[in-house]
Amino acid sequence: MSGDDLLQIVGKRKNHADKAEESGLKMHRLVIKPLANFLCSNRRLMLIGACLTVAILAGLPLAAQEDPALWYETEAINPSLGAQPEDVDLSSPRVALRSFVDLAETGDYDAAAHVLNLSHLPEDEQNARGAQIAAKLASIIDRKLRINWSRIPAEADARPSQGANAEKNPQPRRDYLIEELEANGQVYAIRLSRYAVATPDDEAADPVWLFSRDTVDNVDLLYEAYGPRAFEAHIPDAMKARMGWLQLWEWIALPLVAVIVALVGLLTSKLVGLGRHLSENRVGSRAFERAALPLSLVAAAAAAHWLLGFIVSLSGPANAVITPTLVMLAVVGFSLAALRAVDALLDHVTRRQLGDNYDTPTSSEREFYTTMYAVRRVILVITVGFSIVFVLLQFDIFADMGITLLASAGVLTVILGIAGQSTLGNMVASLQIAIAKPVRIGDNIHYEGDWCVVEAIFFTFIRLRTWDERRLIVPVKYFLSYPFKNWSMLNERLMVTIHLVLDPMAEAAVLREKFISSAKTDPGVIEHDNIWTCITDHSAQGMTITFYAMAPDPMTAWSAEMRLREELVEFVRTQHPEWWWRERIEL
Repeated sequence: MSGDDLLQIVGKRKNHADKAEESGLKMHRLVIKPLANFLCSNRRLMLIGACLTVAILAGLPLAAQEDPALWYETEAINPSLGAQPEDVDLSSPRVALRSFVDLAETGDYDAAAHVLNLSHLPEDEQNARGAQIAAKLASIIDRKLRINWSRIPAEADARPSQGANAEKNPQPRRDYLIEELEANGQVYAIRLSRYAVATPDDEAADPVWLFSRDTVDNVDLLYEAYGPRAFEAHIPDAMKARMGWLQLWEWIALPLVAVIVALVGLLTSKLVGLGRHLSENRVGSRAFERAALPLSLVAAAAAAHWLLGFIVSLSGPANAVITPTLVMLAVVGFSLAALRAVDALLDHVTRRQLGDNYDTPTSSEREFYTTMYAVRRVILVITVGFSIVFVLLQFDIFADMGITLLASAGVLTVILGIAGQSTLGNMVASLQIAIAKPVRIGDNIHYEGDWCVVEAIFFTFIRLRTWDERRLIVPVKYFLSYPFKNWSMLNERLMVTIHLVLDPMAEAAVLREKFISSAKTDPGVIEHDNIWTCITDHSAQGMTITFYAMAPDPMTAWSAEMRLREELVEFVRTQHPEWWWRERIEL
């Protein structure tokens, strides 16, 4: 370097120094000197500021160090596993579980072992068994756990997420329960816990989240209960490759399992159906006939459970669909079997009490039959309600829905109430009939111009049989909303009423004698002292003569009315034709 270059560099540095000195003088003149003068003139304020500064500086180490009660202290964390890999993050429950799952999917179980607390194992076994335990735990998680990542805390102290349904003042935790699994009649937890190596009081700890010691201890037991079955050992590795949510062999196994289960259900139904032909009495035949469908459902669910429990063990996504389906299938089968058993028993008792003919039952028999129908409806409601609650409790749906379900319950209730207003109204009306019994099964009623017999009362409708063997299906709510005549409310007796319109010259005494003699000989008339005749209407054009007689029941009354009217008309036509009504014209 030449002398001129050196002089040039020195000159530049001198200029920079002059500029820095000038800038420093300006800062001193504009900021530092006025601030110093202000503090000197206000010694009390300067003292307060110094105290605050000391307090802040003293509090910084305390703020940087968390409460030691938020983790479990241990002498060492898996010392035999070596340094923690870079792709293993143990700072919070969510990232620790995510690291374990990601490493398990790639097959790197040696790195996944760093997410386990192996402190209960001797140091020479930690490295050897860590990868094996990690592989077994990964298999259990894949087959049995449905991980809801949004619910797993992402904070280092495991505080619940600040969502719409989160707690107002969430508290830090050092344990987080992922799931509880049942095996051999006992419940075992899969849990993450926070650990830190013990440090002196003046040093900050570095806590990490690991699968707890109890979880690691129970891995072998849970793997025996939920791990791969013997059949899966013969599946080629190429078939274990994932295609979508399932492994390739599972896409083949599921249709085969479905076919086998369907065949088992069909075979069970056929075998139970054969018992109908082998049974000699009617009760046994009906029992076999009604038990075919429920037993086939239960057998199909049991076969599927056995196949999936002892031969193959499917992965988590498949179990998430199949397990609820099998539980619901079994519940439906048992519920249907219970309902049909109770229904068959009540039907047998009813037929034994009343027989097969319900045309002319007594009042006590109608009361009994209606009570049986009410008992059926109550048992149906209880069974269906119990089945629904059982299914919901099996899958902990109430806990999963949580406050969200409660928050939306009002809106959902309004929507369901509007949508099912007609159905719910009919069901309530049906229960009203069952309790108050304004109409009973077997009652003779006059409904909208038709004489009917009440054949059945269901939850939403009533079935009526008219005198000409037609069937009227009437919604229960509509039936109770309008008046109807119940001829069987107190007793079956019914007054026969016959109207004849005759000429005013007709003699009522002669017709009365004829009616009394005809009524006393008619087999459908009772209470012969209660037979009478009277003129109920009269005008210049004619008069109406009404004849009354008592019959034991509506059906007999209708037949007696037809016969008596025919005899009276024949009597007037042959003996006194001049008594027929005539139209008179005044000239």
